[in-house]
Amino acid sequence: MAALGLISLFGDLAFTSVTIPWKEADEGLFVAEFESVFDNNPYEITLVKVNPERYSFQLQCATQHGKESFTVKEWALRYQMVAAVNAGMFQENGLTSVGFMKNFAHVNNPRLNNANTILAFNRVDENVPEIQLVDCECQDFNYLRQKYQSFVQSIRMISCSHQNVWSQQDTKWSTLAVAMDTQGNILFLFNRTPLSVHDFIEILLSLPLSLKSAMYLEGGPQASLYLSTSRMTLERYGVRGGLEKNPLPFPLTIPNVIGISKKPSVKN
Repeated sequence: MAALGLISLFGDLAFTSVTIPWKEADEGLFVAEFESVFDNNPYEITLVKVNPERYSFQLQCATQHGKESFTVKEWALRYQMVAAVNAGMFQENGLTSVGFMKNFAHVNNPRLNNANTILAFNRVDENVPEIQLVDCECQDFNYLRQKYQSFVQSIRMISCSHQNVWSQQDTKWSTLAVAMDTQGNILFLFNRTPLSVHDFIEILLSLPLSLKSAMYLEGGPQASLYLSTSRMTLERYGVRGGLEKNPLPFPLTIPNVIGISKKPSVKN
């Protein structure tokens, strides 16, 4: 991966003059990949920015399709999705989401846990955004729950006051997250290099992404991102621990994915 941007952070001091090297993968869909440095440690990051005016979002669950899991690429190809990522962590049964998960009439997990962020999409009311990350501490989810048909709940990464809410920890792994910026774009954020989640959030806050909110999706080997257009194809898979102790990342099957499809009105 070419070094297209550089950020150096020393303690609490951050230099954020980097320009994100966005490339247009398709109309309304942008990708940036670059290497940088955090606290003297190199890392690799992949960013995918999606304009909801151009793309619809879908949730696919193994519990809705014969309880069969697939790799993220297989999910994307099977359901004609331009891109797909993990739809959060799942329980030991290999099927059920850790948090609340509902897709139209299908309920994967009916229980709301104490995680404070919920991705809501497939709206039924045109007076709300097509998709949004709901922060349950500063928004009324009971109200918004009536406005959408698809929900994925997971752990909040950035507070309503734009603060890193993840405590520092010794454990490090690859991280996949979903975020929303102040313009309403949805971003899939993937860092392959093992870092603590706290440090990954610090990196995201240092970048000129205008993030409004962010939600943790998955970490370690299960963290997966796939994108394919006529202009580029990406497959990114995570690892756990030091890279020197791990084989090359490879795809694992996952039970639930969030994907995007180009809206019919903007198809070529």
